[in-house]
Amino acid sequence: MQIKIGNRFIGDSHPAFLIAEIGSNFDGDMDRAKKLIRDAKDCGADAVKFQSFKASTIICPKGFRNRSGFQAKWGKSVEDVYKAAEFPREWHGELMDYAKSLDLIWFSAPYDFEAVDILEGLGVDLYKVGSGDITWLEMLEYIAKKNKPIILGTGASTLAEVDEAVRTIESAGNEQIILLQCVTNYPAHFEDANVAAIKTFRQTFGCLTGYSDHTPGSVVPLATIALGGCVIEKHFTDDKKRIGPDHPYAMDLNDFRQMSESIRHLELAMGSPYKNLYPEETDTVVLQRRCIRLSKDIKKGDNLTRENLTILRPAPEDSIYPKYIQQVIGKVVKEDLEEGDYLRWDHL
Repeated sequence: MQIKIGNRFIGDSHPAFLIAEIGSNFDGDMDRAKKLIRDAKDCGADAVKFQSFKASTIICPKGFRNRSGFQAKWGKSVEDVYKAAEFPREWHGELMDYAKSLDLIWFSAPYDFEAVDILEGLGVDLYKVGSGDITWLEMLEYIAKKNKPIILGTGASTLAEVDEAVRTIESAGNEQIILLQCVTNYPAHFEDANVAAIKTFRQTFGCLTGYSDHTPGSVVPLATIALGGCVIEKHFTDDKKRIGPDHPYAMDLNDFRQMSESIRHLELAMGSPYKNLYPEETDTVVLQRRCIRLSKDIKKGDNLTRENLTILRPAPEDSIYPKYIQQVIGKVVKEDLEEGDYLRWDHL
C-alpha cells in the first residue's frame, strides 16, 4: 500500500515520511518561518507543516472564559493567543515556494473553508485535518472532494468517530487517507501513547498509519515505525525557551536530527521477514562455530572413537559440524592426522 505525495511515495517499503510541524512557532516573523524551514531540512524532515486559521473562525471567546486544561497555563486569553499565532494568508505562497526550493513538501492544516480554497489554489500536495475537527464532517467532505491525500489526526476520539470520518472521506470518492494516532495533550504521557492502535487502524480501515506525537523524545516515533507506521509528525522549534504555546514541548534541531537518524537506522535494521546469513557474518561463521577435531594423533587406517574426537572452534567451511559426530564415530581415516586437525569428509 502506498500514496504519492508530491514527488515522494510513502507507505509500505518506502522511507518514513517525517513532518516538522512548525505551526505557530514562526512567531509572526516571515524570516523566522524561512529559517525554521531551512532548519527542518537540515534535520532530516521530508515536509514542513503550518496551520491555516483565523482566531475568529476557530474559537468562541465566550466559550473559553472559564477554561481549564492545558490552555489555562497560557497566561493570556485563548483569543489573544490564537490571534498572535495566526498564519498570514498572504504568506502561504511565498513559504510554499521557499520550501519547494529546498525539496521539502509544504502543506498546512486548514481550519475554515477559505483556507482550503487558498491551499487548493496554490496546488498543495496534501491536507492535514487536525484531531479537533474529526467530527466536522462537512469540512472533511469539502477537503476530500479536492482528491488530495488527507492526513487525519485521531486524538481525543473514539474508534467509532474515526470510522465515521473515514467513511465521510471515502464517500466523497477519496481513499488517500493516512490515520495518525495522537494523544491531544501538550505534552502527552507515555502511558497513554497507545502506539499499538495503529495496528487496529490498518486492520479496520486498510489505511496507511502514523503518529502525531506530543510525548518527549523519539520513543513513540520509533515504536510507530517498528509497528508499520509510515508518517511521523512532531512539533518543531529552534528554541524551546521562546515565548509561545508550542515551543516548550516541540523538538528542537538536535532532537529532530537524532529522531530522524534513529528512524533511518531503524528502517535499515528492520530488514525483511526472511532469516539470512549476512556478508558481515561470513568470518563469524568460521570463528564462532565448532567442528569435529582430533584430540590426539591418529594413523592411517585407525578407527575414530569418541575418545579421540573433540568439538572446538573454529570451523572452516569444509569441516564436519558436531551434529554429524555419530556418523563419524567408527569411520576409518585415510591418512595420518595430528592432534588439533579438523576432520573433512574426504579424510574418511
